[in-house]
Amino acid sequence: QVQLVESGGGLVQPGGSLRLSCAVSGSIASINYMGWYRQAPGKERELVASIPTAGSTNYADSVKGRFTISRDNAKNTVYLQMNSLKPEDTAVYYCNANVRRYVSGISRNYQYWGQGTQVTVSS
Repeated sequence: QVQLVESGGGLVQPGGSLRLSCAVSGSIASINYMGWYRQAPGKERELVASIPTAGSTNYADSVKGRFTISRDNAKNTVYLQMNSLKPEDTAVYYCNANVRRYVSGISRNYQYWGQGTQVTVSS
């Protein structure tokens, strides 16, 4: 069983900051990719930022220069530092991880989602 546990959401005023965390637990061989998505009411879920095991990070244009994604491989944890928050950043933020697991001796990649954490930017 693999679980993604998120934390760090909440209510913040415009211009404020929040830091989201997502820890992956369970029987995994390695984590290939981690990312953060968000979904605002009435809108589709969209990619916010992603970070591979090695290589460059990727950001949505709307958050470039304000958000920073990072990961601690030793802790199987990904972070999203969100600065200069705007009301349009209000959404439920979901952690996503693509992991490699051995099931019945066969190595396969699986994708998992966190439960979501609410971020509300309002004065």
